[in-house]
Amino acid sequence: MPASVIPNRGAMKDFVGPFDVPSKLTDEAYHVSFSHLWNAITTRHSDTVDSKFFVDGRGVIIGVAHTGLTDFREHAAREITDREISFLAAEYLRERLEQEDERPLYDVSRNDVLRLIKKIGIS
Repeated sequence: MPASVIPNRGAMKDFVGPFDVPSKLTDEAYHVSFSHLWNAITTRHSDTVDSKFFVDGRGVIIGVAHTGLTDFREHAAREITDREISFLAAEYLRERLEQEDERPLYDVSRNDVLRLIKKIGIS
């Protein structure tokens, strides 16, 4: 496996460790923990991979667009791992919380998926 791949090692609940996100607008810090991810086609009838996080104990879903994952696969000639998707979702959530954009559900567009893949350094 190339060094640029983040492999799926360990339990899914441990893919992303707990982290804090300080707001850029106030002194508030959000406490975030990752729970799991799943294919949302059957559960939400959405063409996404959903990641569940807890933000200060409240459940939050990050829906990552399959179209962005497909574009990555075609460009990189490999599938993105579940762990990499969870990192991507965590980074998107971090960006939203820094702006105090709190919601129970976020949908990450194709363009944001590709931007975050580049930002995180997945290749």
